[in-house]
Amino acid sequence: MNRLKIDKYINWKVLFLAIAVILFVSFFDSITKSLLFKAVKAGDIQYIRASLADSWLYAYSLMLVIMVIQNSFTVIPLILVITINIALFGFLNGFLWSWFTSVIAAVIIFLAVRYLFSDFVSKRISAKQLRRMEERGFMFVFSARVLPFIPTSLINILGGLSTIGLKGFTIGTALGNFIYFFLLALVPAGLMSSGINDFMFYGLTAAVLAFLIWLRRFNGRKKIKMTMKSVWFNR
Repeated sequence: MNRLKIDKYINWKVLFLAIAVILFVSFFDSITKSLLFKAVKAGDIQYIRASLADSWLYAYSLMLVIMVIQNSFTVIPLILVITINIALFGFLNGFLWSWFTSVIAAVIIFLAVRYLFSDFVSKRISAKQLRRMEERGFMFVFSARVLPFIPTSLINILGGLSTIGLKGFTIGTALGNFIYFFLLALVPAGLMSSGINDFMFYGLTAAVLAFLIWLRRFNGRKKIKMTMKSVWFNR
């Protein structure tokens, strides 16, 4: 009985998220004051590699925190984060870790905004952009990730403020970031140094654009069909 009363007054998900945010903020404060973080902002890859050479676990953990920071404030260029990951872990592992941590970071910000900071950030967000997120949902998240016309941090905030589900937001982020991050990863990996690799890059870009256009048209046709069904049944 006492357990039921406690569960009635305590939202355990919000409590857990609040504790996680507090722990992250304390870790974030120590990280941002370190020489290593300053080296990351400056793009001093040699210093970073030398500092993390003996601790791969710390290296992976640090780059996760860096990605969360990038998804929160966009103070560090995304291409720089990916470049550092590739320099530390190699092309494949660096690309995959960049992509995986970007999804984790986006979900963290999404949940933090939705359950903890919605009142605070809602006053600072454009109603027009929020309406676009509401209307297009998954497609807005996916297209904004592939073609980054909106800052990463803003996409996460809009997602948290909107009614889009966590599943749709996560899938849209994972698919969009996978494509965009792979294209960005080609630059530090040195795969664009020859004409053949230039052709591959432009070919991949064209394929991404073609897929995006097809998905938008498919989504539009789906909406039209749903509207026609609604009109038919409401006669």
